[in-house]
This record gives sequence, C-alpha cells and structure tokens, in this order.
Amino acid sequence: MQAFILAGGFATRLWPLTEKRAKPLLPLAGKPIISFLVEQIPAHIPITVSTNNAFAESFAAWAKEMERDNLSVIVEHTQSDDEKLGALGATAQWISDQKIDDDILLLTGDNYCGFARSDFLAKFTGTTLIAAHDIGSLEKATAFGTVITKEDGISVKEFEEKPKNPKSSLVNTGCSLIPRAHLPALLEHAKIAPDNVGGVFEAFLKQGIAINCYTFSEPWFDIGSFDAYLEATRSLVGEKLLIVPGVLIDETMTDGSVVIGTGSTVKQSKLCNVVIFENCTIIDCVLEDCILDNGCSLRGVDLTGKMLREGTVLRNPNFRDPNV
Repeated sequence: MQAFILAGGFATRLWPLTEKRAKPLLPLAGKPIISFLVEQIPAHIPITVSTNNAFAESFAAWAKEMERDNLSVIVEHTQSDDEKLGALGATAQWISDQKIDDDILLLTGDNYCGFARSDFLAKFTGTTLIAAHDIGSLEKATAFGTVITKEDGISVKEFEEKPKNPKSSLVNTGCSLIPRAHLPALLEHAKIAPDNVGGVFEAFLKQGIAINCYTFSEPWFDIGSFDAYLEATRSLVGEKLLIVPGVLIDETMTDGSVVIGTGSTVKQSKLCNVVIFENCTIIDCVLEDCILDNGCSLRGVDLTGKMLREGTVLRNPNFRDPNV
C-alpha cells in the first residue's frame, strides 16, 4: 500500500492567508493541517505529497521537519490555478510516472479527520473504501457531497453533490482507499475529468465497481473558509489559550480559543477566538474572531472577523506606547 496526499490547490477562498502558503500548511492548533494526516498513517506505508511549483520549497522544508524516511514530495510545474493538472489528474500522473501497482490510500491535504487511520485501514477488504462523516444534520449536508448507502449501511448506493434536499447526512471526507485492481479505471476517468477526485467514485458505480463506506462521528473539518478555520480551531483547542515556547504575553485577557505562534508578543490586550501566527506584535488591542498571519504588528486597534495578510501593520494614530 502507498499513500498519496493532494496538496496542490491555491485555496483562493482563504486569501490572504494562502497568498504565500499552501492551505495544508496552515497552522491548526499548533501544527500544519497536513501533519495531522501524516502522523495518522502507519509508519510502514510510503507517503507521497503532491503540490505545485509555487509551494515546493515550503513543502520540502515541512517534509524535512517531519523526519519520516518514507515521506516524499513531488511537484507539479504550475504557478497558478488555471495551469493545474487537477486533483485526479495529478493522482493519475503519479500512478503512471511512478508505475504504481499498489493499493492507494488517497487523501486531500486540507481536511482534518479525527478518526484513527488504523481503524479505517482495518475495514479494507479489497473493495474501494471511502470515509464518510455523519454531520448529523440534513441542512448542514447541503454544503457538501453526500453518500447514500444501501440497507446494510456499508455498501454505497449513490452520491449527491451539494444536494438541495439530501437523502443522507453522511459527508464524503476526501479519504479513500483504492485497490490496485481499480487503478486502470481511475486512469481512464482522469482523462475526461481530471479536476474532480470525487467524480471517480461515481464513475466506479456506473461501471459496476463496488464501493464500501466507513462511517465515523469523530470531528471532521473541510478547512475551506475563514469560518471553517475558526470552527476547527475552537473544536481542537477548546476554551483555552494555546501558546508555544517563545511567546511573550503580558497583561492580556483571553476568552474562547486563542492560539499564539512562536516569537509573538501580546501586551495589554483582549483576545477572543483569535489565531495569531508567528512573530506578531499585538499591543493594546481588542481582537475577536480574527486570524493574523506572520509578522503582523497591531497597536491600539479593535478588530472583529478579520484575516490579516503577512506583515500587516496597523497603528491607531492616538496610540501611545507606554514603554516608550
């Protein structure tokens, strides 16, 4: 078996946070999103991460930090979204170029899945297996691709893409296991629909290829928006302050989930549901539901519901630094 993680998207909905950073490398509760995925994959399974040329150096640095011998990064030579091979196209190219003849654990690098990957692998019987999260609400399911199973609760009957009236609250999560016998069918479908990974499973059903469903209720997040990013942070961090060594925090009140990255300084401020990346300086501010990228400097400002790009400097003209 081999694992293949798709991490080549440009994630424009999360700009400016993803302007210079791949979404799977965004910090979540103190570590990159993709690190949660890699840590859950058994050590004996080789992992290949597919990204684009714009983020190649960042992923190379991340892979080195992971200290896993069988982790490698391959690069699409693309610099923008309109040049991409497509998620399924990238998968097919890897299979063809590397002459892959193994079962494939296929993962999307921007999804957080709370279930144990060993449990998922244990359910594999040689039939294509997908992981579906029970989101617990038909209304919430309208925003995702849903999975409808047969009466046994395991065999997949059909899929729906963002249905107005869902038949199921099971949401497809971007985690699947495809047996080597079905790789030729994947390659053929990639020729006509390279952009949509989920579409290959609909094609499998049409061809009479059976699919099983692993259902889980543990936390799952598709971190595709500002709100989803904050929701995932609140779920994983809880109602507390999460800091790492190298953070200076003084005379500051925190409420809800607050994460502060290394090298940052926060003084005389109030923070509620805030994620602060590395090397930021926050003095005499009130921040609520905000995400600040690396190197931001804020003095004497109040912000609610904002994402600030790397290096943003905001200073209230009436601010007087008490330390000067």
